[in-house]
Amino acid sequence: QKIEQYGRYVEIPPYHNLELEQFIAENRTKQKFDLTGRNLSDLDMKIVADVLKESTTLTSLGLAENQIGQQGAQHIANALRTNQTLTILYLKGNQIGEQGAQHIAYALRTNRTLTELYLAHNQIGEQGAQHIADALKRNRTLTILGLTENRIGHQGAQYIANALRTNQTLTTLYLKGNQIGEQGAQHIAYALRTNQTLTTLGLQQNQIEEQGAQHIAYALEINRTLTTLDLRENSIEEEEIQWMQQSLKSNKNLTVYW
Repeated sequence: QKIEQYGRYVEIPPYHNLELEQFIAENRTKQKFDLTGRNLSDLDMKIVADVLKESTTLTSLGLAENQIGQQGAQHIANALRTNQTLTILYLKGNQIGEQGAQHIAYALRTNRTLTELYLAHNQIGEQGAQHIADALKRNRTLTILGLTENRIGHQGAQYIANALRTNQTLTTLYLKGNQIGEQGAQHIAYALRTNQTLTTLGLQQNQIEEQGAQHIAYALEINRTLTTLDLRENSIEEEEIQWMQQSLKSNKNLTVYW
């Protein structure tokens, strides 16, 4: 690659990360790559993506707690379009943002092997949630999705809820710390009335309060597939909790954490 500098073109040497390249060389045939917390950048993701495109053995890729932005997410997403072995992808604690989420979402539309995707702490926002939700309407393999602390708000919760009405494979959804509020809880509740596959739902720290919790409780009088619901740290009063516990007594398979 060349760039123009002071009126003439200068050759840019190819990027290398010797430590990363050595790790890959030593682990190329293994089923699991754990690259958590290695300060990896977008440029490093090009190296990882090239391996992912060619690998026929890799099933789990850990990229949590790095410095991966939207460009790095794009590299990984491009690889996911052709890779046919990866089932678990950890991207927690990066900075992929809305655009990075969009790249990952596009890959999910066609990828047929990924079953677990962890995107917590990536600031994807409500628009990022919309991209992921659109992908969930088409994806038929993802069973676990982690979106903890991504600032999706009540609008993002609505996008996800709409996807849950048609998605038939997702069994576990983590939405902790997303400020979805009462409105977001209402959207999720409506989805739970018809969804028949979700078994675990994490809604901690979402400012749901009494009204939001009531919406969910009413939905769970109909829903019989959810088995674990986490509503801790949502400012729900003790009296309200007691009322909800009473109303959900008939749902024997459900465990609720208050």
